[in-house]
Amino acid sequence: MKYLGFDLGTKTLGIAISDEQGILARTYQTLTFSSEDYLQLLPKIKEIIEKEKISGIVLGLPKNMNNSLGFAAERSLEFKQMLEKNITIPIYLQDERLSTREAENYMIQGNISRKKRKKKIDSLAANIILQTFLDRKGENNGRKNDI
Repeated sequence: MKYLGFDLGTKTLGIAISDEQGILARTYQTLTFSSEDYLQLLPKIKEIIEKEKISGIVLGLPKNMNNSLGFAAERSLEFKQMLEKNITIPIYLQDERLSTREAENYMIQGNISRKKRKKKIDSLAANIILQTFLDRKGENNGRKNDI
């Protein structure tokens, strides 16, 4: 199964994609849109799903550190509802606490300039979200991902 991972922001959607076996994630691209106009994203998302033969979507759910749902989580849940109304593949939620901070730290350690980090942060956060989901899914299937 091949998956897309999404990191939803207020004006960007970071996208990652898995390999055919659903084991490894890699960054794919970042889409921009007018503030919270998610319908703008739909044609491109549908195009990627068809082109890449995607079986499921993993959407980051930005919970608060105390496990409550705040404004950002509500935005992700609204986006999920919009997707479910317009596409037929399953959509999974993945806790994404600190994924953006983790992505930022990776890029700082790699000496990537601030300007380049800004362009790549969302797709790298999506990569972390998707890889976390894939690792958890692999463990649940009795498969151990020693990478």
